[in-house]
Amino acid sequence: MEIKIGVQNVGREIVLESNQDAETVAKVVGEAIKGGSELRLTDDKGRLIIVPGNALGYVEIGAEEVRRVGFGQF
Repeated sequence: MEIKIGVQNVGREIVLESNQDAETVAKVVGEAIKGGSELRLTDDKGRLIIVPGNALGYVEIGAEEVRRVGFGQF
């Protein structure tokens, strides 16, 4: 799923693909915002992304969808 993170006072957003489900990501984001701790997410390539919780502007969690194979439109 695609996750977009907006950081305060930064013009570009952080975009990553993650294998985590939406509920898990929402829980981690909520804890980072509520506790003022850092947001730690791992992308689908195993890279760790760390953002200070007090610098978060927004987090957009994309819908989980099954990846299609081929070029056909359904």
